[in-house]
Amino acid sequence: MQPTRLFDYIYQQKNQHPLEKSLGRKDAKGNWVFYSTDEIIDMAERAASGLIDLGLQKGDRVAIAAYKNRPEWVIMDLAAQMAGMVSVPLYPTISPREYEYVLNNSESKLAFCGARDLYDKLIKAQPNVPTLQGVYTFDKQEGKPYWQSMFSEKNKDEVEKIKSGIKPGELATLIYTSGTTGNPKGVMLSHTNLGHVVKETSDMMPINAGDNVLSFLPLCHVFERAAIYCYINKNVSVHFTGTDNLGGPKGDMADVKPVFFTTVPRLLEKVYEAIYNKGLQLTGTSKKLFFWALGLTDKYELDKKPGGIDGLRWKLADKLIFSKWRAALGGNIRGIVTGAAPCSFKILQVFNAAGIPVREGYGLTETSPTLTVNTFDKNGAKLGTVGRILSGVEIKIDRSDGDYREGEGEILAKGPNVMMGYYNNPEANAKVFKEIDGERWFCTGDIGKFVTGPGGNKFLKITDRKKELLKTSGGKYVAPAPIENRFKESFLIEQMMVVGDKKKFVSALIVPSEPALKSWCEENGVEWSDLQSICKHEKVCECYQEIINKYNPDFSHIEQIKKFALISKQWLPIHEDGADAELTPTLKLKRRVITEKFKSDIDQMYGG
Repeated sequence: MQPTRLFDYIYQQKNQHPLEKSLGRKDAKGNWVFYSTDEIIDMAERAASGLIDLGLQKGDRVAIAAYKNRPEWVIMDLAAQMAGMVSVPLYPTISPREYEYVLNNSESKLAFCGARDLYDKLIKAQPNVPTLQGVYTFDKQEGKPYWQSMFSEKNKDEVEKIKSGIKPGELATLIYTSGTTGNPKGVMLSHTNLGHVVKETSDMMPINAGDNVLSFLPLCHVFERAAIYCYINKNVSVHFTGTDNLGGPKGDMADVKPVFFTTVPRLLEKVYEAIYNKGLQLTGTSKKLFFWALGLTDKYELDKKPGGIDGLRWKLADKLIFSKWRAALGGNIRGIVTGAAPCSFKILQVFNAAGIPVREGYGLTETSPTLTVNTFDKNGAKLGTVGRILSGVEIKIDRSDGDYREGEGEILAKGPNVMMGYYNNPEANAKVFKEIDGERWFCTGDIGKFVTGPGGNKFLKITDRKKELLKTSGGKYVAPAPIENRFKESFLIEQMMVVGDKKKFVSALIVPSEPALKSWCEENGVEWSDLQSICKHEKVCECYQEIINKYNPDFSHIEQIKKFALISKQWLPIHEDGADAELTPTLKLKRRVITEKFKSDIDQMYGG
């Protein structure tokens, strides 16, 4: 029987393929500690009973926060669902003030959290959140309520009664979007919403029962949340970790040897930058071989195997170079799915050419999240697109409201995965839903078009964000994202933001990649001091001008970068001193914040 509620998947695992190692993470000593399928169910049921014992009722909100993914997060999520309650994932990096807003808006009754400063932040927020009755920690800490202390056996019959009465269309979770401006909005997702994505994407993953997978993207983000239920559905062993523990000979990639994981483009970019920088440090024949192999990737196409002399070249490159890249990721990777932000064509091409299958998907929190995805089967992917439409989903390219190029328009979506709406926010709902011919469509705010790919299949290509279009003083529209993504293919560029709204021409703020720039300076006789000073060095500025000159011809005259400023401070999703973050928790640019912070640099580019 197909699961219809999210908590059904763990019971299905128990019936189909119970695991001794279902969900696990490393303890303080660095040893992997796992919960079995039976243990997860038992703890979730006792936690659900405990929630009822504390006086919470069906429909009440339960908040969850942790810096690193962990089994307890998922168990508490399951517990809330089993008790008919609604889980509210919290980003760990937001401020106490933002916690106050989310907890008040959601009317959360209890909060559960991981280590570090989360308990303190939540306790600081509690006096200003009238509904918040208590905060529990997943780790035993003196003087702080431990989450298992609220477990109970008393209400197990009540939990069973509630479980059996929960309908698939009921609210399962309330996820607050990170938002680049203003207060976050609470996205209401039902069991049906998320369940549709789990059902339709699980079999697209190249994983089998008993396989090892890694999970490190935040569980508070809908992308990884849906992936976890896919993993439970596919009966694989989930190893929770953090991005700081992945690489190196003793990292979790080498230890776990995963067959699959989900990621964001920035992590792939960092892996590529590390590979490239290692190549720069090689000498003689080794260096020539490295860059010869890297050069081959420029000609790579999916599902096409070169023959003859070209085939021999690829075999040699694979044996000498690419096999080492795969070994660095554990040696067993069958697939990686990237989402949450656009992935550059170059990154996709390089990884796939090296025998590391990477596929890009697309969606939003409001769509649970998947709308389209490139798959791992033959003719199932086209690099540079976000894939084919998910079964059961409809997409419309709407050209009625905007100045679009031929074939482009705003992407509208309809389907069982589209959210119930924003919680207690009728104004926001009115803005994102549009009625066309009597049908209700969700407006994504993204601009795209369909292109024909392998096998004659239609693939969606994202061309920009509707909200992020710049309009020069000459009245010309410029899409910044494609320009930024193209320039970030340079290993010397860590981050970049295109500016030019209401200006005569387009310019860019560029954050250099410090390790790559250090290597460049060594090779080019520039004495390294610190990044701030180096950003003003004449030779360095000339180097970045050459990068501008290299990529500018890829764009129309109005889209070309005329001036740039090198920024010596990396843009982050959180600052310990409380300063405004330049990135959202999902690493999207907060363009307004960056524009305000670097106003003097921008003004200087435009003549003061």
